[in-house]
Amino acid sequence: MNKRFSFKERIKSFEYAIKGIKATIWAEHNFRIHLFAGAAVIGLGFYLHISPHEWLWLVVAIALVLICEMINTAIEKLIDLTEPDHDPVAGKVKDMAAGAVLIAAIAATIIGVIIFWPYLT
Repeated sequence: MNKRFSFKERIKSFEYAIKGIKATIWAEHNFRIHLFAGAAVIGLGFYLHISPHEWLWLVVAIALVLICEMINTAIEKLIDLTEPDHDPVAGKVKDMAAGAVLIAAIAATIIGVIIFWPYLT
């Protein structure tokens, strides 16, 4: 049975999402590092007056890293909840999620270098 559309329920879902973002910011050191790096990149972009096309790439790169970090955090918390004792498979899953963040961060760094290098040389 489908529920009727409810603006109140949609607003509540946004509240839950914002609550999750706040929880990640306050609880996860690496997320705060990525936020700081993203803010620094945005500041540099404004300072150097990069093009709208370059802004698109930076926004995607920053968002990708933050999204990966939040998914990694969620996976780690879920595994810690379901497997409180060290389990080798659970450890591998956590490592894989962390690896996704690393790949996203490397890609974002490459994008940043490609965009900013011409302005800085």
